[in-house]
This record gives sequence, C-alpha cells and structure tokens, in this order.
Amino acid sequence: MNDRPSNWMRAEPGTAVIRGVNWGGLKTLYLKEVRRFFKVQLQTIWAPAITTLLFLVIFTVALGRAGREVMGVPFADFLAPGLIVMGMIQNAFANASFSLLVGKIQGNIVDYLMPPLSTGELIAGLVGASVTRALLVGGAVWLIMLFYPGVDVVPSHIGAVVWFGLMGSAMLAFLGLITSIWAEKFDHAAAVTNFVVAPLSLLSGTFYSIESLSPVFQAVSHANPFFYIISGFRYGFLGIADSPVVFGAVLLLAINVALGALCYWLLRSGWKLKN
Repeated sequence: MNDRPSNWMRAEPGTAVIRGVNWGGLKTLYLKEVRRFFKVQLQTIWAPAITTLLFLVIFTVALGRAGREVMGVPFADFLAPGLIVMGMIQNAFANASFSLLVGKIQGNIVDYLMPPLSTGELIAGLVGASVTRALLVGGAVWLIMLFYPGVDVVPSHIGAVVWFGLMGSAMLAFLGLITSIWAEKFDHAAAVTNFVVAPLSLLSGTFYSIESLSPVFQAVSHANPFFYIISGFRYGFLGIADSPVVFGAVLLLAINVALGALCYWLLRSGWKLKN
C-alpha cells in the first residue's frame, strides 16, 4: 500500500490540482441550477408559456381577422415564431439574473465561489442552465401552437431556428449573469427587466414588420440586437425576414463573445462578489 500523500494533499495553497475541465463539478452545478427552476416548473416554464400564448390569442383575435397578412404570410403565422423566441429570451434572462443575486442576498454566494470550478466552468454551468430553461419554455409554446387552429409553426430552415434560438438565449443569459453580478437587491434586477429587456423585446418586430415603420424608426430597430433574434428565428419558420439573416447571425455571435468575455472578467475580478 502506498503511504505517500496524494498530489492534492501535497499541493501548495492556491495551486490548481484539477487539470483540464472539471466535468464532474460542471455537471453538478448545471444539474443544481436546472433542478432549482424545475422544482417550480409551473412558475418557471408553464406560466411563461401560457402568458406567451395569451399574446397569440389576443393579437390574432384583435388583428388577425379578415385574412390579414404581413410580409405575404397570414398574421398568425408571422406572429407565432416571434412569440416563441421572445418567451425564450425573457426566461433565459430571468433565470441567469436570479442565481448569483439570490446567493448574495441570502449570504450563500460562497457556494458558487468556493467549489473547485474555474471561472469559465462557472459561467458555462449558469448560462447552460438558463439556456435549458429557455429551450423548455420555447418547446412548450411550440408544442401548444402546433395544435392552435390557424397557425403553422412547422420550421422550414431548422438550422436558422437552432442558431438564432441558441444565440438569443445565450445573449440574454450572459446579460442576466452580468445583471446578477451588478445587482445588490431584487429591485435592481427588476429594473433591468422592466426598462431594458421588456422594451427591447417588445419593440423588436415581434408584433409587426419594420417595413411598415418610418425610416427613422427602421434605423432604430436595426440598432436593436433583439430585432435580429426575432427576425432570424422567424426566417427559420417562414423563410422570410426583414433583416439580413447572415449579418444577424454573425452579429449575435460577436455580441455573445463580447458579453461572455465581460462575464469572465467580472467573475474573475470578483467585482461585487468578494467583499
């Protein structure tokens, strides 16, 4: 029997002993975050799905009569994809903006900072769980819309659906994580939700085509990154878009890289986390 101490027992304090990716720790964090929101799935998955469907019911009843079309397709078909991805991105933000914030408020933030996880692994676990919630909400809305009369939600470009769905969810997850690092109380996170996320998502072309707007407001819409999420995701279902699809895909990737780098720097520095 070997009586020599193992490497981790002989390592100097502060010296990393886990080489490569700590897959076990990453999996544990991811499952912890998924189970946290899944335990209250009526509130975190089904309630947002029903709220999103109410938008479809209200707008199709109020504006979808008399065969109204937008961009050459029935209004209900135009509206449905935007509602699906809008529900996804809003819930990705809600999930990511909660994790670290509740830890700071309850005083158990150490549970996130002390485990042997690198900064990248911590980000991957938190963002991965948020994207999972977004996919579950989007999947629930899509399944219900399949049986909604007068709505066609069969994808025509599955690659665009996957890309813009993932990029949009990841972007809002990164933004939510940054919010949870910055915020000191729930009111701060609610302010970002009410004054940033909600307006940008509602004014992103979900309920209308920007072709009907004045040139000034069209320019404003093109400056809204949420617009490219909605338009690209809609292209995946309908094959039409009111934005350059390739440009939007590259832009969202660049934004995600920038937000990911910012999250990494903030967590690495311990800003507002290590007091």
